[in-house]
Amino acid sequence: MFIHVMKSKLHRVKITQAELNYVGSVTIDEDLMDAANLIENEKVQIVNNNNGERFETYVIKGERGSGTVCLNGAAARRAQVGDIVIIIAYGLMTADEAKEHTPRLVFPDSNNRLV
Repeated sequence: MFIHVMKSKLHRVKITQAELNYVGSVTIDEDLMDAANLIENEKVQIVNNNNGERFETYVIKGERGSGTVCLNGAAARRAQVGDIVIIIAYGLMTADEAKEHTPRLVFPDSNNRLV
């Protein structure tokens, strides 16, 4: 049997843009993606600390070093610029694999930069 386990997390990043007229996704600074072991088109859950919204979308690469976290398309309705969110990716693994797994946790600064 496989279970869903947290693979990686960007903890408390700030929404820098919200682009309603765009094909849906979340654009994330490539430095943040690398640090959290996220890949382009990977499914993520986004949890908005400001309003309690939880939703799923997929990742697209943002400009490296920009600090960008931009909600695109319908996701842009779930947060405002300046909101603090947690971005979580999950993986499927066996219970035995899960017991040995260590998720990649990233805690950027208030400008979405790695510290």
